[in-house]
Amino acid sequence: MMGLTVAKRHDLADGLRAAGILKTPERATKSGPIDGPVIYVDTSALIDGRITDVVAAGFLYGTLVVPRFVVDELQAIADSREQARRVRGRRGLEVLAVLQKDPRVAVELNDEDADNVTTVDAKLIELARRRSAGVLTDDFNLNRVAQLHEVRVLNLNHLANALKPAFLPGDGIRVKVIQQGKEPGQGLAYLDDGTMIVVEGGGTMIEREIDVTVVRVLQTVAGRMVFAQPR
Repeated sequence: MMGLTVAKRHDLADGLRAAGILKTPERATKSGPIDGPVIYVDTSALIDGRITDVVAAGFLYGTLVVPRFVVDELQAIADSREQARRVRGRRGLEVLAVLQKDPRVAVELNDEDADNVTTVDAKLIELARRRSAGVLTDDFNLNRVAQLHEVRVLNLNHLANALKPAFLPGDGIRVKVIQQGKEPGQGLAYLDDGTMIVVEGGGTMIEREIDVTVVRVLQTVAGRMVFAQPR
């Protein structure tokens, strides 16, 4: 297993600012308002829930803006007749409550709106554009539209993919083959972060833990695929 240790928050912040993800904060105080980037949070990011871990790890600080219409959308989902939607909506509201209690970020709940647009996504983009702020999301379509409007996007899925361990041909890993692959003789295994390992000749090793050697790595739209052979 591989882990990520965050040693110093300012080192991490420097790296994110160099990548253009964060603006340079002027100052930060424990007793007063938290200076730093202003980031609008969309409904999907709250329902996803990973934002609390990102804040706790020091990847994100400043002011998280949650307009009233985002809270209203969460409430509508939480009141849905469909159980799956109700669970998602309530999770989003719980995540928002956790963020409000976290001293590392300031959560701004406000009633600002964009009268010239109707959808929640379009409102977020317009409000973020007005304040030269970013948008935090894991929604693919919102990500693309925000980029077209030259609004900074912090995509949780992109961050998760960037933090996946890098593999090079010749690296050795231990995996558990759990099912047959698409091609004859292949077996499939998955790492904890969801990375798919295609084991050539692993079709006869289902439910076995084996040591494999990485042969090649393929980056696809759906994610990273690692091809390996049994040692």
